[in-house]
Amino acid sequence: MGGTADWLRTRGRRDYDPKVAEDSAPDVESASSNAEQNSSSGVSTDASGQRFDRRATDRTLPRWVIPAVAVFWLGFVLTFVLRHVFHRLSSLFVLLLVSGFLALAIEPGVNRLALRGWRRGRSTLMILFGVLFAFLIFAGAVGTLVGTQVAELLSESDAYITDTVKFINDTVGTEIDPQDVIFEFNDPDGRVQQFIQSQSDEAIRLSLAAVGVIFQALSVMLFTYYLVADGPRLRRAICSRLTPTRQESVLSAWELAITKTGGYLYSRALLAMLSAFFHWIVFQAVGTPAPIALALWVGLVSQFLPVVGTYIAGVLPVLLTFLESPLKALIVLVFIVIYQQIENYFFAPRITARTMELHPAVAFGAALAGASLLGFVGALLALPAAAMAQALINEWGKRYDVVDSHLTAIAPPKRPRKANGESGIPPTAPEGT
Repeated sequence: MGGTADWLRTRGRRDYDPKVAEDSAPDVESASSNAEQNSSSGVSTDASGQRFDRRATDRTLPRWVIPAVAVFWLGFVLTFVLRHVFHRLSSLFVLLLVSGFLALAIEPGVNRLALRGWRRGRSTLMILFGVLFAFLIFAGAVGTLVGTQVAELLSESDAYITDTVKFINDTVGTEIDPQDVIFEFNDPDGRVQQFIQSQSDEAIRLSLAAVGVIFQALSVMLFTYYLVADGPRLRRAICSRLTPTRQESVLSAWELAITKTGGYLYSRALLAMLSAFFHWIVFQAVGTPAPIALALWVGLVSQFLPVVGTYIAGVLPVLLTFLESPLKALIVLVFIVIYQQIENYFFAPRITARTMELHPAVAFGAALAGASLLGFVGALLALPAAAMAQALINEWGKRYDVVDSHLTAIAPPKRPRKANGESGIPPTAPEGT
């Protein structure tokens, strides 16, 4: 009752009836229970008695915000570090990639020599030095040819300009004065001489680039030597971490990659030798300058650059022959086109029958993708990479018999007929023999 009287006094009421005051006073226990419920639910009451949600104005951060921010910045820093490291080591990754494919290419030869009693280190060195020696001969021959032709072109520029202008006038019907062209070519302040003088800085840059290429080639040979010479030890180290079933799968895929990649490169090398031989005969007969070097150039470039390699390689011999005689250049161009068709229909199917033949569209697409990723090196590596991938895909998964349909019918190859009219197909032995 005393509490009720005090409450009424605070409300400014002096005359009060204790009974009325007791009925009209607020229930303290009910108010306290409501306050506890509002506090637990996040609802509060202001001075005027209005209720509001205290959680709506609570500025305390959730517990997951700080860890999320930390994870975000940690991921950002790691991404930046990985990108920087990859940018710095990208050249090393390219060297390892080239070394890996070269190791797969020479592994069959090293294995054959090892079966005959050779040490793997000695056989690997012999094959690597053989490849290096052949490459140096090719580069030296082509480089000497290009340098000689450029020097000869500069020394006898007046005669070449006169002959070229005369050919253009006779063919197109123009009236260009050769002396004007010669004067423009020899003018020290002319565009031609300024362009030649501006290339002096390029010569220094090319020399430094050549030194870098030599260092990279030595690095590739070193990596290749260790990958091949210590190949069994490397494979044992990898297989020691795998179960026996996984080991068989890994070794089977490894052997398939070695067989197909090496076979593909060897078939390309054989086709390059055939192409170089036949082109050498024609170049020698026509009188093309440096026929051996040009034949090697056409043979190698045409085989290791798909589809367009033959035509890119044919530009150099056609151009050099054109300086001698436009008619001879036309003969060389016609032979290059004809030989490409003969190779596609006769030589390539027979040589690649035991290795693997890539579809021209697949080879061309792989070369474009490799060039987009790694430039000229990627274009060269794309072919063995596509060959290896095709071999691995062919070995995986189930195969089923193809239903008979005109859409899947393949015409059998034509057999040559003998002089007496019989076909060259041997008779089929009867059953039971």
